[in-house]
Amino acid sequence: MERSVELVIQNTFKQSNAGEIHFGQVVHQLSEAGVESYHVDYRACRATYYMPDGEALTLGLDAPVVEIAQVFSVAAIKNAIVGAQQGNVMYPEFKRLSQLGGCVGYTVWLTGRHVTYFGRDGDTHIERFPD
Repeated sequence: MERSVELVIQNTFKQSNAGEIHFGQVVHQLSEAGVESYHVDYRACRATYYMPDGEALTLGLDAPVVEIAQVFSVAAIKNAIVGAQQGNVMYPEFKRLSQLGGCVGYTVWLTGRHVTYFGRDGDTHIERFPD
């Protein structure tokens, strides 16, 4: 992976985790760098970014600050998503809210313009990017 792409991914990851940029900015920065998708695994505490040529970069994620709920609540996940889309909920709070909603991880499909959220029992919720 080109060093310049790694730096964009690392900087975007750092800014997002610090609550300095909103989800739309994350999508823009990663898309501009050519990232195809990324997967966040709350339980393994890592985020992996995938390029179209198969290259990947994995970064360590802070452990959850709350216990991930046993039951997957689509309503709770949607509330966290709406807050993030409106720019009212930044990533540190989004992580907490989605974990309380039973989300164990998610995959952002930048080229497909949607996110798939996962629960402990294989439950999923797909959220399309707003137009």
